[in-house]
Amino acid sequence: MSMQSGSTAMTGKPLIESDRVEGTTVYDPQGKNIGSIKRLMIEKISGRVAYSVMSFGGFLGMGTENHAIPWNKLTYDTRLGGYRTDITEQQLRGAPAFSRDQNYDWTDRSRERELHDHYGAPYYWGS
Repeated sequence: MSMQSGSTAMTGKPLIESDRVEGTTVYDPQGKNIGSIKRLMIEKISGRVAYSVMSFGGFLGMGTENHAIPWNKLTYDTRLGGYRTDITEQQLRGAPAFSRDQNYDWTDRSRERELHDHYGAPYYWGS
């Protein structure tokens, strides 16, 4: 994903608390708000953030959809005060849905591969 010069320059503290990331707006390549980060999925052993569960659509919390997107598809944009992604709203709508209530099997690498392949993202665990 290409970023304009200066949009990712470090300002303030280099670390951020997870509860401050949750609720942060996500913007598409044109700078349109396409949703917000609902939660982070962290790999237990390495401590790396693997996914962001993003919430989009709906009205007053009804009809919202949640989708896990690979963390490496997000880049913080200081000018927008949110995360920018090259993922389009159309890609999100066609992506595998995630629901905490549906017992999404995070131990199934084939499902994770499907997710990464859908977004054209490298696997966080290597090849």
